[in-house]
Amino acid sequence: VQLVESGGGSVQAGGSLRLSCTASGYTFNNDCVGWFRQAPGKEREWVANIDVGGRTTDTDSVKGRFTLSKDVAKNTVSLQMNSLKPEDTAMYYCAADRRFCWGPKRTMYTYWGRGTQVTVSS
Repeated sequence: VQLVESGGGSVQAGGSLRLSCTASGYTFNNDCVGWFRQAPGKEREWVANIDVGGRTTDTDSVKGRFTLSKDVAKNTVSLQMNSLKPEDTAMYYCAADRRFCWGPKRTMYTYWGRGTQVTVSS
């Protein structure tokens, strides 16, 4: 099982990026998929997750700016990030688990990608 993130890059504050998480050897149909991020010198923090039914939850700092969606046919979960701020700069990771939607409990997710870098300049 391999999760691969893509779509990271460098943008100016106020810009947008769309991150994608694709699974190989695995399908997201019955999974909770979460996004986390880790800035240099900081702990990895939960950003958002989407459950089997397509319901999403996200952390307060990204509410109204980030949107999570799932494309079952493409086996991809996407994180649309708008109105980006310098404090959004981090390595972004996707994670998946079939047992439960763990939210911010990062140690409970079974599968992880290697991350994609997002840099937002002021």
